[in-house]
Amino acid sequence: MRITSILLVLCCACQAPSGVGRAQDGAGNDTAEAAFSLDELQRRTFNYFWETALPGNYQIPDRWPTERFSSIAATGFGLTSYLVGVERGYVTREQAAERTLLTLEKLWSLPQGPEMTGVAGYKGLFYHFLTNDEALRYKEVELSTIDSGLLMAGVLSAQSYFDGDDESERRIRELADQLYRRVEWDWSLNENGRMSMGWRPDREFIPADWRGYNEAMILLVLGMGSPTHPLPDDAWERWSEGYQWDEFQGYEHLNFSPLFGHQYSQMYIDFRGIQDAYMREHDSDYFENSRKATLANRAYCIENPMGFVGYGPNQWGLTACDGPGGLDTIYRGQEVKFFDYRARGASSRHIIDDGTIAPTAAGGSVPFAPEECIAALEHMWTTQYDSLVGPYGFKDAFNPSYTFGEGNENGWYDVDYLGIDQGPILIQIENHRSELIWNLMRKNPYIRKGLERAGFTGGWLE
Repeated sequence: MRITSILLVLCCACQAPSGVGRAQDGAGNDTAEAAFSLDELQRRTFNYFWETALPGNYQIPDRWPTERFSSIAATGFGLTSYLVGVERGYVTREQAAERTLLTLEKLWSLPQGPEMTGVAGYKGLFYHFLTNDEALRYKEVELSTIDSGLLMAGVLSAQSYFDGDDESERRIRELADQLYRRVEWDWSLNENGRMSMGWRPDREFIPADWRGYNEAMILLVLGMGSPTHPLPDDAWERWSEGYQWDEFQGYEHLNFSPLFGHQYSQMYIDFRGIQDAYMREHDSDYFENSRKATLANRAYCIENPMGFVGYGPNQWGLTACDGPGGLDTIYRGQEVKFFDYRARGASSRHIIDDGTIAPTAAGGSVPFAPEECIAALEHMWTTQYDSLVGPYGFKDAFNPSYTFGEGNENGWYDVDYLGIDQGPILIQIENHRSELIWNLMRKNPYIRKGLERAGFTGGWLE
């Protein structure tokens, strides 16, 4: 479940190696502004995870520079980002292994239990947000199934990557296995045989459950692959009962409005050429489905029915992100509500659009439609560098139509980076360039088992 807020503390214990945090030109000289390239974007986005990891517990802040709490999903993305950093030469394998081991050791040692306070999780799952000092439950947030799933996806990516014989890499694999096997996925099932979205000790399970196409495919695969607390054989069937196949902007596909729902699971699983029963029936696969969803999102923004400023073929992207804030007003003769953090998107299911564009919408979809997505990233980088780009790459969102209030004469631009939006940019660009994370997870036995139990066949599974 996407909810968002933030945190960060920088300390020498968590600083990047010399030179990793600065924009540089080809000669290695510091420069205030660097030309757009996938290398530059990845390097800066990697630095978000490497430099902002919290001293003492190594969890990743939900956002920066606003300081509030860490995000377990962002920590999962951070674990995966370290692998990209090694392959791109941003850090050494030894540095990444050390950081990964410290992170996993902390996750394993954090207290678990049914208490209201003083714990980080329960039944192997973790609370959505953790405090920045002791990494314990933040206020009254829920024990989150999807965010725990994204954390475990990152844990398993580290398990598959660090395959060396030295003590630290053996210990990484051991801890990753322990963390994953501890999760009681089946505990979260409701009377309908579906996973609840979350749990609170004083109110028990959240009534909403995971049903229908969205970001939770990875969660179901992880639950079905578990050797200790697996979901039942019919879990995927019950999950897919809520699917909605429809046409939107000329593309027939399985609809879900915000683009993060098409990205998160495919950061970790290569769905090209593998099919479950539903996709076999529609002669498609989930990768092709996300390609169509991405192009439909872009086509909606090009059509721009509300007439928002800046929308076009190279500036588009609706997904969950920050926004300028709650305001009901009349914009170009139409009633418009401007939101703060909200899951924006467009599909046949519904449209939530207030003129706010998030770079992670295009950045996290690069493998699906590389030409269109990279063109959008380059356009936003080069035309709005001073307002939209900083030391960690793209800030979370912007809204050129929002000119209300002091300081917004040229539109609203976020001041924060969000960990759960930085992750898709870095990881999906790497999947496009080298298929690094897809290839790692192909060989993970838990991922393979989960896919097979869900009925996937064909392609690399054969």
